[in-house]
Amino acid sequence: MDDKLFDKLYPMVMKMLRDQLPPHLYYHNPEHTIDVIQSAERIAVSEGCSLEEILLLKLAALFHDTGYVTDMREHEKHGCEIAREMLSINHVDTDKINIICGIIMATKIPQSPKTKLEKIICDADLDYLGRTDYLPISENLHREFLAFEKIKNDKEWIELQQTFLQSHSYFTKTSVALRQTGVEENLRKIGEKAEN
Repeated sequence: MDDKLFDKLYPMVMKMLRDQLPPHLYYHNPEHTIDVIQSAERIAVSEGCSLEEILLLKLAALFHDTGYVTDMREHEKHGCEIAREMLSINHVDTDKINIICGIIMATKIPQSPKTKLEKIICDADLDYLGRTDYLPISENLHREFLAFEKIKNDKEWIELQQTFLQSHSYFTKTSVALRQTGVEENLRKIGEKAEN
């Protein structure tokens, strides 16, 4: 298994996401998948992962939200099914597929990763919480939650974000060092919005 596999699957999976994701997924879109792949690779390099571990992570990140093309609920489980099918067609052995599916399942909220690679994907999936582009990205999630009636109004959204940011902790040393202060800054910005 090498990077050629990722390079082969990447355009196929991205085409599936672009063609088949519901239109109201303003946050869980192809751009989010690209962001998670890039963040996972950056964190993995910083955490001293091997090339094989980085490839497993990139494949998991590529497939982690594909389940949304099948079903909004339990999208992680459906993403694993899509990954299993595509990876086995490409002769990836079952042990590696199981690791990739474990990594995908770890992204389920609330996160409870067990392995190093699961911790990295969890941090990559929520990397934006501690970044300067948090507000525009979270606005996409806000629109998505409204579209799917997960929230009723802006007040409910702000309260949800405050609770989520207050309870969030990164798992890797890299993300704690790089993003934790940003989470606190973004929590302050959300607090200002709440006051307005």
